[in-house]
Amino acid sequence: MAEVTSPLERQRTRTAWRFLAPALVVLALAAGWPLARTAMLGFTDAWLGDPESGAWIGLENYLGRHEGRWTGLLADPQWWRAAANTLLFASVSVALETVLGVVIALVLNAEFRGRALVRAAVLVPWAIPTVVSAKIWGWMLNDQFGVINQLLLALGAIGAPLAWTADPQLALPTVILVDVWKTTPFMALLALAALQLVPKECYESARVDGAGAVRVFFDVTLPLIWPALVVAAAFRALDALRAFDVIYVLTANDANSMSLSVFARQQLVDFQDVGYGSAAATLLFMLVAGAAALILVAGRVRITEAGALQ
Repeated sequence: MAEVTSPLERQRTRTAWRFLAPALVVLALAAGWPLARTAMLGFTDAWLGDPESGAWIGLENYLGRHEGRWTGLLADPQWWRAAANTLLFASVSVALETVLGVVIALVLNAEFRGRALVRAAVLVPWAIPTVVSAKIWGWMLNDQFGVINQLLLALGAIGAPLAWTADPQLALPTVILVDVWKTTPFMALLALAALQLVPKECYESARVDGAGAVRVFFDVTLPLIWPALVVAAAFRALDALRAFDVIYVLTANDANSMSLSVFARQQLVDFQDVGYGSAAATLLFMLVAGAAALILVAGRVRITEAGALQ
């Protein structure tokens, strides 16, 4: 049965669209046209010297067949490796940042002396520009004069200096840890805001029922802050999937840690292949859009009283 709306509700809806229309037009011009232009260039063989001279080649930048072999992004091992790096970077960093952010938020939500100062100090890593923080960590992780290696050597944790950003086994984990250090305060801030909206009566009722701290967290706190955590994780996942600056500053074009954004930049700037790079950027956009949809659907998962997910 169709939902019946009153004339007043329809009028409010029309008014809302009238107010939103200017912002939507500006958004379409500022974001829609560049996106459409990039998608169109992905179907050409344009190069950086003269992007307008590119000929239409259809889907060959995505998948084509020449001289008996498959070509294009979907047949490019380097693109698939960058995609795997991006997914691993996003999933691990967002998971760690969410867990650590909730832990920090729980600590900051407690009453103790100097809490305001601690809250301000926690936000410092997030306030530092990403390029600056990545450069700082690059110096700290240097295998010759970096303070991290000197500290680990003094503690006896390692026997020789480690090339944190050059070692194929350490490059991606190092980038993930730097990103976690940089962005965990953002997750903590959003989790703290959600915690402060939880009614105190819920905790008082739980204490009266004799619930312990762990059960209170899983049965009271987590279900109530779950929507905020989903929104925060969605924002962070979108950022992580298109991560560029922290990865490029620390490891440049290293294939062991290259993300899809770094791959697209390499094709566009270093190789001057606008068509191929635009196709890579378009696939990255599709990946981010798909991930956003999946996160929003996953956010509808409901936590039951038994602590299970439905």
